[in-house]
Amino acid sequence: MKGKAIVTGGSRGIGASIVETLALEGWEVTFNYCSKRDLADQLIEKIQEKGGTAHTFQADVTDFESSAQFVTKAREAMGGVDALVNNAGITRDKSLFIMQPEDWNNVINTNLTGYFNITRQLVAYFFKNKKGRIVNITSVSGLVGIAGQTNYCAAKAGIIGFTRALAKEGAKLGIPVNCIAPGYIDTEMTSAIPEKHIQEIKAMIPMKRMGTTQEVADLTSFLLSEKAGYITGQVLTIDGGLTA
Repeated sequence: MKGKAIVTGGSRGIGASIVETLALEGWEVTFNYCSKRDLADQLIEKIQEKGGTAHTFQADVTDFESSAQFVTKAREAMGGVDALVNNAGITRDKSLFIMQPEDWNNVINTNLTGYFNITRQLVAYFFKNKKGRIVNITSVSGLVGIAGQTNYCAAKAGIIGFTRALAKEGAKLGIPVNCIAPGYIDTEMTSAIPEKHIQEIKAMIPMKRMGTTQEVADLTSFLLSEKAGYITGQVLTIDGGLTA
């Protein structure tokens, strides 16, 4: 077995691909779901049918105590934790002049504070053992401004700053902390975009296509591997050349 990993927001989209990829590569994985237990159970069943090992628990990453309980359950289920992938996130896109406080707060609390809530439960454990790896999923929205996403861009930019600072704290203990910044990835989130706009988006991307969740999962797997042991505090963009 390669190790034991926690993945947040792992029941669908990019998170589900990360969970499945790690599990089938030999990791034991625990992931959380917020409300849709059926999707989490379907993923567990799929992984088990292919010979992998995974666990799931309900947890709200915006709540510090819920996050603490989730990490405790994950550690107990797996007998330890070697890696963390922070992925949970939402969007509430609106122009700022009509954005409501709840639109701002919900995105910041999930996409940024949620990363703190989960990571805070594990850093002392990683630092004490002088062992652990952390990958934070951010977005190209944290690197460039996108109209209608002031809340999302702020959260994703915050993740980058959070990652770089934590990387400095963990470096002397040999604990790599990195970011992955996906561009337009083919997920449920992008499937809601009208086809006309999808074609316009593809035209902007030098590779003329959206990325796949598997491509993001493969990059995550690499960053958690021994091959990436000297990489820390970095933002690896996977966007088909969009921000080149």
